[in-house]
Amino acid sequence: METQIKEKEESFREHLSTLDESGDRKWIYPKKPKGKYYRARTIVSIFLLAILFGGPFIRIGGEPILLLNIIQRKFVIFGQIFWPQDFILFGIGFITLVVFVILFTVVYGRLFCGWVCPQTIFMEMLFRKIEYWIEGDWKHQMALNKQPWNAQKIWKKSLKHLIFFAISFLIANTFLAYIIGSKELIHIITDSPKAHLGGLSAITVFSGLFYGVFAFFREQVCTNVCPYGRMQGVMLDRNSVVVTYDYKRGENRAKFHKGEDRKAADKGDCIDCHHCVDVCPTGIDIRHGTQLECINCTACIDACNEMMEGVGLPTGLIRYDSEEGISTRKPFRFTGRMKAYSFVLFLLVGVLVTLIATRSDTETTILRSQGTLYYNTDDGKIENVYNYTIVNKSTREMDIKFKVLKGDATIKMVGNHLYVEKNGLAEGVLFIVFNKSEITSAKTKVLIGVYSGEKLLEKVSTNFIGPITQ
Repeated sequence: METQIKEKEESFREHLSTLDESGDRKWIYPKKPKGKYYRARTIVSIFLLAILFGGPFIRIGGEPILLLNIIQRKFVIFGQIFWPQDFILFGIGFITLVVFVILFTVVYGRLFCGWVCPQTIFMEMLFRKIEYWIEGDWKHQMALNKQPWNAQKIWKKSLKHLIFFAISFLIANTFLAYIIGSKELIHIITDSPKAHLGGLSAITVFSGLFYGVFAFFREQVCTNVCPYGRMQGVMLDRNSVVVTYDYKRGENRAKFHKGEDRKAADKGDCIDCHHCVDVCPTGIDIRHGTQLECINCTACIDACNEMMEGVGLPTGLIRYDSEEGISTRKPFRFTGRMKAYSFVLFLLVGVLVTLIATRSDTETTILRSQGTLYYNTDDGKIENVYNYTIVNKSTREMDIKFKVLKGDATIKMVGNHLYVEKNGLAEGVLFIVFNKSEITSAKTKVLIGVYSGEKLLEKVSTNFIGPITQ
């Protein structure tokens, strides 16, 4: 008998909580959560949603707080402009982000998923709240879906899905604003739709995708699609902090009877009320232990604590803890693995901060024009023609001058004035001129200084081609 019970409890590992025995989708009706964690998550979500929707309109030094303009290859992060020439910063930043995700998961599990992930915030703190408001709690939703179509059902379903699509349209436009900028988005919105039929069609398609995710696909994003959820099995260990069930205190689980001595009856503190399962947005039973489907949303903690308070038992039967902490009752500590990740992360952050702090206001390239040779001038000198490109990364206009720092050479500009707008780009042609007596090899290194006024902005190296003198 005991073996059969154990096999039944372990059977959850053989199938997804969102699929029935025949493999069909099982719709999840989570009970509306309530409690201190849910209130805290609501506050955090309101703050993050305010930042998300207000971000395109927040400016630092005249630049948006975040802009990822892939079309124009212009990226703005916290008011600082980055161009494709800053690729090394993006590379180091990406590596730093990956290491941070690994470290954060090793230490704190899927805390990000439950509190910060956009999918969770939109689904649980926006769309789900609207669903509770229109259709009622889980039992009411189940009853509404089972009842035949009538005026009440048509009204509630139509209202819900209309609001869902409207919010999805707003989300799609917000993400578009992070790509093209809020000013351009406002211009498109206020302009005639006929002038932007292609863009309107594209934004409608993306709105439909968001609508499909939050109205129908829902928790399947977390359980089947999200790579982070799949990777947690590799990154988590026994010391990672996760939402977990204290099986040592909870087992043997049994129904609660008023006035009984549960210890004398060999019963654990779990009263098998099923509330932790009822509130779970992915439909799992947290009492089975850490599972890939768990997004650490804390709904089960609030539900369990409410029941424990109701029957006069200590709270915290389900809580933030580690497998090691549950089994040994030892307090949380940083392991050698956590310290190693922290050290690597510290080094990467240090390198990234140093590169950003020492980043030049300009990015200049000076290259010899392709397919050209050196020229002999009438006054006996040798010259090469070059193409230059200057990217102004700063928020101020610049008058640029070139000076040869190494080598007895002069620079002749095509055009009398080199002016670069803020966050702008300038291209042009220049000549580098050497005396024949200074040419000692077929290829001579030339070091050029880029100046704004008397300030040296950067140094650029290029090659000068000339005749070999004996």
